[in-house]
Amino acid sequence: MLLLLLGIIVLHVAVLVLLFVSTIVSQWLVNGGHTADLWQNCTSGTIFHCLASSSNEWLQSVQAMMILSVIFSVL
Repeated sequence: MLLLLLGIIVLHVAVLVLLFVSTIVSQWLVNGGHTADLWQNCTSGTIFHCLASSSNEWLQSVQAMMILSVIFSVL
């Protein structure tokens, strides 16, 4: 029983770390001079230019759920 509890705690800490990293990381997709993540899309060439991510409803819901999951997991 103690081993099961220890496994659950380790799994929870690992998921919490992955959740923080996936929410905070600044580059999810790197392709040449283009980087994209949950919050903005950047292109680098002669001028480094960043735009806010698309205003699609699904992206806004993903952003909201990521923030809520971080808040609830801290609580």
